Amino acid sequence: MKKLIVVALALLVSTLSFAQKNELKDAEKAIKSGNYADAKSAIQSAEALIGGADDKMKAKFYFLKGKAFYATGSVSNDDIGTAVESFDKAKAIEASAGKLKYTKEIDEIKTTMLNTVLTKAQAALQNKEYMKSSAGFEKAYKMSPKDTLYLYYAASTAVTAQDYVTSLKFYEELRDLGYNGEGYQYYAMKKETGEEELFDNMVLRDAAVKTGEYIVPRNKKTPSKYAEIVKNIALIHLSNGDNEKALDAMKVARDQNPDDLGLLISEANVQLKMGNKIRFKELMEEATTKDPNNAELQYNLGVIAAEGGENEAARKYYEKAIALDPSYADAYNNMAVLILGTEKEIVEEMNSLGTSSADNKRYDELRAERTKIYEAAVPYLETALKLKPNSINAAQTLMNIYSATSQTDKFKAMKAKVEELQAGGGN
Repeated sequence: MKKLIVVALALLVSTLSFAQKNELKDAEKAIKSGNYADAKSAIQSAEALIGGADDKMKAKFYFLKGKAFYATGSVSNDDIGTAVESFDKAKAIEASAGKLKYTKEIDEIKTTMLNTVLTKAQAALQNKEYMKSSAGFEKAYKMSPKDTLYLYYAASTAVTAQDYVTSLKFYEELRDLGYNGEGYQYYAMKKETGEEELFDNMVLRDAAVKTGEYIVPRNKKTPSKYAEIVKNIALIHLSNGDNEKALDAMKVARDQNPDDLGLLISEANVQLKMGNKIRFKELMEEATTKDPNNAELQYNLGVIAAEGGENEAARKYYEKAIALDPSYADAYNNMAVLILGTEKEIVEEMNSLGTSSADNKRYDELRAERTKIYEAAVPYLETALKLKPNSINAAQTLMNIYSATSQTDKFKAMKAKVEELQAGGGN
């Protein structure tokens, strides 16, 4: 009786093994013909039997499962995740067994997968198809989880698309992973053109330098993105009306990084958006105390103050930024914008006047006041344009001021400058 049971079990194992092999053959055949639906069906049939298979058959199963779910890349993110997981299992089994039959091909497939997905994601970004780009970068992250930069790109493109549900999910995952984005960018100058180019990594840059076609290699440290991530989490909560969640997110971040200036400014921005102007001012004072000689900080504080209607504070910040860095073009430009913003009430009053003698007299007084405003703004705009010769906004504003103040020669010269910039795609 015992012998019969052993024989029966042996027959059962043999039958299961035969079934596995048939299912895998069907899957392999379907993959070769491009029929991935049938391949997945065959894989699913074999999966229930694979537990008792030997390492050789398991490695083949997961290799084929990866190919079936990858389906040349035209699949959902969930299927991509399944494909990557299956390939990784096949590699792990082969590494453990010491027989690498599929590993090389898997590595080649994964590289092709990643490059294809990244190319499509980048193309979608250039075409301003932001959610398509975001989905592509998420797919790339699922393929290569160690490259958290792809998840950051997925989050930021989702924000651009104003899909805050998706972006919040990605940002919170980045925060939980402790991602900060710090690293280096690798540059070298092309000898033939004299222009500096950015390389994907140091190995490629150094290889290019060794050819002699590139010179002057340099590394540029990229700043931490942690403050930006936490700020965006808070701002998304804020836009959803979850003020307490916004402040909680910022508080946790600042408790973990009390000396992070970027987080301090981010909290100030959140407080300002919530209408807490007193707390906003307190945080601004704290920021300037921490780093009083930072021109960029002063400029950013000026921007935030201007957005909050704190024009006098904004003016002081811009002036300080210019004093610390006389070549800070944007600070000059924003000073001009701030000054010109004061003409609104004057123009409104001018437009409301009638044609009486008293109205005409008042009109002339207001026009003289507006001219003084223009005269005060002009030096800042001229300096901004000198520092950024392709700034079409500065050029157009100057042209309009020269026209309004009857400076004919300057108007004609600036009009020609604007036309030149428009033809050349000025910014």
